[in-house]
Amino acid sequence: MLTTLKNAFKIREIRQKIFFTLAMLVVIRIGSQLPVPGVDREYFSQWFAAQTGDAFSFFDAITGGSFLNMSILALNINPYITSSIIMQLLTIAIPKLEEMQRDGEDGRKKIAAITRYVTVAFALIQATAMSVGFGRQGLLVEYNALNVLTAVAALTAGSAFLMWVGERITESGVGNGISVVLVINIISRLPQDLAGLFEQFVLGKPPATAVLAALVILAIIAGMVALVVVLNAGVRKIPVQYAKKMQGRKMVGGQTSSIPLKVNTSGVIPIIFASSILQTPIIVSSFAGYQGTGFWAEVLKGMNSSNWCKPSEPVYTVGLLVYVVMIVAFAYFYTSITFNPLMVADNMKKQGGFIPGIRPGRPTSDYLSRVLQYVIFIGAVGLTIVAVIPYFFNGIFGASVSFGGTSLIIIVSVILETVKQIESQMLVRNYKGFLND
Repeated sequence: MLTTLKNAFKIREIRQKIFFTLAMLVVIRIGSQLPVPGVDREYFSQWFAAQTGDAFSFFDAITGGSFLNMSILALNINPYITSSIIMQLLTIAIPKLEEMQRDGEDGRKKIAAITRYVTVAFALIQATAMSVGFGRQGLLVEYNALNVLTAVAALTAGSAFLMWVGERITESGVGNGISVVLVINIISRLPQDLAGLFEQFVLGKPPATAVLAALVILAIIAGMVALVVVLNAGVRKIPVQYAKKMQGRKMVGGQTSSIPLKVNTSGVIPIIFASSILQTPIIVSSFAGYQGTGFWAEVLKGMNSSNWCKPSEPVYTVGLLVYVVMIVAFAYFYTSITFNPLMVADNMKKQGGFIPGIRPGRPTSDYLSRVLQYVIFIGAVGLTIVAVIPYFFNGIFGASVSFGGTSLIIIVSVILETVKQIESQMLVRNYKGFLND
């Protein structure tokens, strides 16, 4: 990876793209410190510190501290991520959108335009909810219509601006712009989390204990990163043979290829879905100022990840079991709507391809479905392990950090994908140079 970056800086075109990306990231970090007009930041910091669980902690982590600072970028790219996921699901459900996606570049541009409008709509809804909900509790220095409208406009514009920056990075920089913005936000919080772990387990401890604690922390982080790398790189390749056929006067075909089925077929989506469903009631209760008791209060405690794996309150760990089941279920669900074995089998049949030992058509589709079920299960188990480890150490040792399994998967996936893109651009440039010579 370091060799790739070193070689990339030797190429003027790629070097300019990297510098452009870094410049855009600097702009984002500056925007993360600009407060929304009329906001009492001291009140919000106190309110945030009083919250428990990772509902708001993870939200603050993926916004790079913008949420805690209540800056103009407080919503960050979350509305865009939500709208992208919804549009992806609707593309499968609505024939018109599916037809657009099949239309090639023009169709994808139309879907991208719709996604932008949906993003602005979601940003407007979330900005209104935050401005009104928090404003009533003291977020705004003076709660009136003008200040609410100002806050809504600032938050919505900030989210739209980040979406624009992400698209510019995709066009003129390196990597997927939205993913790069998300990663830099998460990475910006890592020093603070690592400093918290150092103060909690290393600082002030006897030398032997401090060294052991530091080694254990590093080993756990390194192990999780290695697991995420293996999980993202794991592929089950299904061999495909293409029959020879006459085309004009030439015999074509006969080559061997493969269908790569990623072990982690659904990426980080199952964790995001499961976390969102469990944390939504907690967020709504916080907005509403609910401080009730009884059955509903116990249910909320079970959904609160800060109560999981605690030896003193084992009953709340049931929420973790529900979380695990939801991750596995969403892994199967999301893969089922993004990978169609029947369509793959039909396309192979039309192109004269077949899996050795499997008849074309329906038998091929059934075979792909069976293999996919095993692959999804392995990926879901690995995804669950990565997601659960931080909660285990949080419950047993109180090691509370904002970067968990979800953050690590996002960081590793985006970094690997960006490095691959740089390598491909370098390869294309070498080919161009060879042809020009």
